[in-house]
Amino acid sequence: MTTRRLRRWAVPTIGLAAAAAALWVATRDADPAGAEYRTAVAAVGSVESAVTALGTLQPKNSVDVGAQVSGQLQILHVAIGDTVAKGDLLAEIDARVMKARVDADRAGLRELQATLAQQRAELRLAEAQAARNNRLLKADAIARQDAEITDVALLVAKAKITQLEAQIEKTRSTLDGNLATLGYTKIFAPIAGTVIDILAFEGQTLNANQSAPTILTIADLSVMTVEADVSEADVVRLVPGMEAYFTTLGLPERRWTSTLRQVLPQPEILNDVVLYKALLDVDNAGGVLLPAMSAQVFFVLGKAVDVVTVPLAALRQRVPGASGPPRRRRSAPTGRSPPTTRRGSRCRRPTRRWSRWPPAIRGRRAGW
Repeated sequence: MTTRRLRRWAVPTIGLAAAAAALWVATRDADPAGAEYRTAVAAVGSVESAVTALGTLQPKNSVDVGAQVSGQLQILHVAIGDTVAKGDLLAEIDARVMKARVDADRAGLRELQATLAQQRAELRLAEAQAARNNRLLKADAIARQDAEITDVALLVAKAKITQLEAQIEKTRSTLDGNLATLGYTKIFAPIAGTVIDILAFEGQTLNANQSAPTILTIADLSVMTVEADVSEADVVRLVPGMEAYFTTLGLPERRWTSTLRQVLPQPEILNDVVLYKALLDVDNAGGVLLPAMSAQVFFVLGKAVDVVTVPLAALRQRVPGASGPPRRRRSAPTGRSPPTTRRGSRCRRPTRRWSRWPPAIRGRRAGW
């Protein structure tokens, strides 16, 4: 094949090959062999915008029942899981020392009362002697010194009675305090609820001199509180009273609805992450919810009911065979200026300069 024929057929052949390769690539990306398409039916449903958070369930009302006196825990009347009413007897502490103090106070009180009775009798005698001596003094029957002695004895008797009355009052106060301490040896339920934890057992010695030791914990499980950890980026969108609901790990298909009660102002920082406690209460009449359960909480910012819904993937466009986020389809350029080179000059399609061809070939090109 001559050079002239080679040049004549080289350009068309290369162009057809490039067009075929481009068509094959486009066909492969647009509809790969064996591609599977997912379909979904547009249906009427509800959509919502919500802030999600993780939380734990805790009883709204709970009390740590402790001991106010030191001693050995003799009897424990309840066990974990028992339901108690307010005022029920829970435990008893050894009360022998407290009883001994109360008995001593009562004995001292009786002694002072007897001394007071004796002093009052002496007061009456001193009053009689002082009255008689004053009459004799008016009649000049006794010396003035004797009359003054009886007057002083009367004043001393009155002072002794005042002193005894003060001692009796002090002893009674001590007795009342020891009686109250004796009453603390029997521990009663401060609220109605369920015993969820026991920290002391029969025979254990309790020391209440520095702090009150906790014996057991009672919680009212009829109302539970969800303590949700909300990040600082989402907590600004929460408003008390807004609708919220949550699910638990054991019953993910069941939804408990409530409203946001409060957002605690003091944050908790974990691994440089600032979290705020959001509280919402829920009725637990059936007793399904238990303390320390995990909860997935949703705070509803807005929602729409009975609207047409389609999967979110159907609203996105993804380039077939490409990884990463969806790309936007480029539209055909209209009304744009021609592209420019790096130097800023406009690109122009190269033109064939016939003058540069040899005269023999230029004549044949002109006849094409």
